[in-house]
Amino acid sequence: MEKLTESQLFSQLETLIASISDLDEEAMAQIQVRLDSLTKPQGSLGQLEHLAKQLGGIQRTSRPKIQKKAVLLMAGDHGVVEEGVSAFPQEVTPQMAYNIMNGGAAINVLSRQANAEVFLTDVGIAFPLEGNIIHKRVADGTKNMAKGPAMTRQEALQALLVGAEVASEKIAEGYNLFATGELGIGNTTPSSAIVALLTNSSIEDVVGRGTGIDDAGVIRKRCAIEKAIEVNQPDITDALDVLTKVGGLEIAAIAGSILQAAASHVPIVIDGFISTAGALIASKLAPKSIAYMIPSHGSVEIGHRNALSGLGLDPILNLNMRLGEGTGAAITFYIVESALHILEEMATFADAGVSEQSS
Repeated sequence: MEKLTESQLFSQLETLIASISDLDEEAMAQIQVRLDSLTKPQGSLGQLEHLAKQLGGIQRTSRPKIQKKAVLLMAGDHGVVEEGVSAFPQEVTPQMAYNIMNGGAAINVLSRQANAEVFLTDVGIAFPLEGNIIHKRVADGTKNMAKGPAMTRQEALQALLVGAEVASEKIAEGYNLFATGELGIGNTTPSSAIVALLTNSSIEDVVGRGTGIDDAGVIRKRCAIEKAIEVNQPDITDALDVLTKVGGLEIAAIAGSILQAAASHVPIVIDGFISTAGALIASKLAPKSIAYMIPSHGSVEIGHRNALSGLGLDPILNLNMRLGEGTGAAITFYIVESALHILEEMATFADAGVSEQSS
């Protein structure tokens, strides 16, 4: 991305947000008519029927199609790891990035099964990498948010627009169903801070064990978030300010990818806790973007319930997962496609010669 001033970056973000519109109600109404004509009791396929209508509303057609699927996996590091908030050292971020590039991570396995591609973007890994990775570095990770802002406002805007740029590039290549994914040691800490602030939750209600920290680690994590909020005084009415002061570069990129997907009429499946923190940022910047989000699973990270509730969304799956990377979202691709198979392939009462239910 060319070097732009803060005001130019903010202007780009405003233009992107302004281009997000409501779903197509006419297309959704047409899909409802077809769903009600299929050989089943009305509404009996529950969330599959809701998904079919949502996809039609997003794509603005009564015959929505999925062409190519992509997991947009954003990677960044976090200065707050200095506070002892993770069970793993920061060196694990690049190690896992190489594992993903080599196709050996859980997200690679699940994406192959779902016939989806994984695109890993370096938004701010502390250690520059080579290989099959999209290079869009904004900084060498964030700063320690317990001592000051995690990033500058300009960096936050850059990272948001990096996410939008990656999504836009993949849309141009024909991908029209996305999943969010993330990678970055320490990223449940800024996510917890974001969720606490934007859902008016207590820190105790949103701080979990992340990579598997012990009780002392949980206390350190809570203290780090408390210090970050006290030191930075984020404005909870300004999502960009919250993101700047206690967020992450990859979290910003996730939010940006959601905004671009919404602006381009592309559905985006939201993964777990960190992805949902990004979705909360997107929702506060552009409330209409929520309609383009498909929640995937309910993470066992305790703050995820609050995060989803802040979006007004319920998870489709509950698999006791907390890995991240986009793994829950990749599995949800199957459910999304199932909704379209129902819409396309199921017989109507008239087709099958079956008597319709009485009203």
